Amino acid sequence: MTWFKRESKGIITTTEEKKETPDGIWNKCPNCKKPLHYTEQVENQYVCHYCGYHIRIGSKEYFAILFDDNEFIELDPNLRSGDPLHFEDTKKYTDRLAETINKTGLNDAIRAGVGKIDGQDIVIACMDFNFIGGSMGSVVGEKIARSIDYSIAHKMPFLMISKSGGARMMEAAFSLMQMAKTSAKLALLAQAKIPYISLLTDPTTGGVTASYAMLGDINIAEPGSLIGFAGPRVIKETIKKDLPKGFQTAEFVQEHGFLDFIVDRREMKEKLATFLKMMQN
Repeated sequence: MTWFKRESKGIITTTEEKKETPDGIWNKCPNCKKPLHYTEQVENQYVCHYCGYHIRIGSKEYFAILFDDNEFIELDPNLRSGDPLHFEDTKKYTDRLAETINKTGLNDAIRAGVGKIDGQDIVIACMDFNFIGGSMGSVVGEKIARSIDYSIAHKMPFLMISKSGGARMMEAAFSLMQMAKTSAKLALLAQAKIPYISLLTDPTTGGVTASYAMLGDINIAEPGSLIGFAGPRVIKETIKKDLPKGFQTAEFVQEHGFLDFIVDRREMKEKLATFLKMMQN
């Protein structure tokens, strides 16, 4: 006799009664493809505990990791991009902005806040790749400039977390002008002898790399981050040669002298706190 016997035939569970796994509970590591539970990701600061891959995160997660008790005051939260060129490609730039704002809950590709790291005051500006590829538009440049002004006025160190595909093409020259604008503001920060720490995350490319991302008193990166100006595919097609292994990874960039340190995200807050104490003394 079989151990299981169906007493009733034709049992049907209605769709309403079926239970689905809630969205966002499970994720898959982009590197090793193993399943990751959301709670485990948060506890491990969004680093895969199987292979150590650093999953891309945004300003919300970085602020939660770095600011003491996730307490901070956001600076200029309501700045939004205009449409000075009345740009239109597959859709109007204004429509693209509205769609992205609704989708991400962000007003632009950067957020800035003032708080404490291990009890030490700091201003942090962090880019969000989910907002039009973390592209650098006029609002990104303006918020960085205002954050630097706040740092100078209150004599607080400034941390810039870069994650960007480069300049925002919809704003053309207005976007490119932010490279000079932010670099000039950082020169004022240096004159005031206030520390500037630049953290490069995956990816940091284009005009962002060519300006404020590489101007830190200390340049730090997360392991395996893509860092460069033009993308590897563009460079390969231009020079018609195969690129070295690991080209434009954080490790490759550090080996060639453009980075000071590569720091695991799980150790980032402790390292930053140490740097801040060293700079104060």
